[in-house]
Amino acid sequence: MIYLDNSATTRTLPQAAERAMAAMTEDYFNPSAAYSPAVAVERAVNAVRVTIAGAIGGSADELIFTSGGTESNNMAIFGSLGVMRGSGRIIVGATEHPSVFEPFRSLEKRYNVQTAAVDGQGRIDIDAFARLVTADTLLVSIMQVNNEVGAVNEIAALNRILKAKAPHALLHVDGVQGFLKVPFRARDCDLYSISGHKFHAPKGVGALYVKKGVRIAGGLMGGGQENNLRSGTTNAPGVLAMETAVKDYLQHAEAYRAGMMECKMRLYQNLIRLPDVALNGPEPAQGAPHILNMSFLGVRGEVLLHALEENSIFVATGSACSAHKNGKNRILAAMGIEGARQEGAIRFSLCHDNTLAEMDETAAAVEVALFTLRRFKRR
Repeated sequence: MIYLDNSATTRTLPQAAERAMAAMTEDYFNPSAAYSPAVAVERAVNAVRVTIAGAIGGSADELIFTSGGTESNNMAIFGSLGVMRGSGRIIVGATEHPSVFEPFRSLEKRYNVQTAAVDGQGRIDIDAFARLVTADTLLVSIMQVNNEVGAVNEIAALNRILKAKAPHALLHVDGVQGFLKVPFRARDCDLYSISGHKFHAPKGVGALYVKKGVRIAGGLMGGGQENNLRSGTTNAPGVLAMETAVKDYLQHAEAYRAGMMECKMRLYQNLIRLPDVALNGPEPAQGAPHILNMSFLGVRGEVLLHALEENSIFVATGSACSAHKNGKNRILAAMGIEGARQEGAIRFSLCHDNTLAEMDETAAAVEVALFTLRRFKRR
């Protein structure tokens, strides 16, 4: 099997799974309880805050544990707006994940919702963004790495523009696809979302970084966990497993990133030589190391996906969380990619376990499938 849909989810690191299992079967105590074994679990959970926040240069008291990227994104958006007065402007990137884009759409009756355009490579157009920011801007949400084409946004530059024109506005960054894979500094934003299963931790656990001094409304009411911002029994097995995955990534970050980029470049070079193939997104070396989006003209992406599946090669036609409504891909459309090119798009997303041999085998399988499918279509 060759798994190339790591942007949808990753295989849980065996060591992380083992730590979760130990937390479920041995150290299974509720960290909110008062007796010593539970207190030990609470200390271990709090130590994870140091590890994860430290990975972006933040501090432990700035981290809230959540169930994953969707909750983190929703908490950042609704939580920050929930403590603000007035109904000024809020800005969302045109290519944001549905867990960001749809919350902004739901706020259109209360706020002046504006959409920040992207260029043909999928990056936020900085000049257009600068024109969009006004003094009454309250909140901006921009992804660090585009989950479909791998474009990396210039977050620091966007933050400088925002703070210059609207000093009190907040910048939320969806870091789900960027965390650990692309360097990031917490000081360049106010809120930052993380999802464990995108970097080999289990599903159902994530975090939201909230810069010290930033006020947000609580998400869930109840027992007062996470400083009264997110009540509910702490998912200690998930949190501890997430730390194991983060520590592994931090220990090998340079090698992991270089390995993914090498595989991505190999796959791109193999595919771009085929007839009627186009790149979607930035030049491969300029994008995130783990995402490559290509269009294969004359073939529907879904058909090619299933042809590769017959060879136990697993890819995607786009985000697993955004069924393409009415056959349209909102992300590619925002980049100006329409028609046959949009219809034939495939996303290949890698992890550090992928190999150059797998890239060669994938490209060979694509070549055979294209020859067969295009010949069948002509008939």
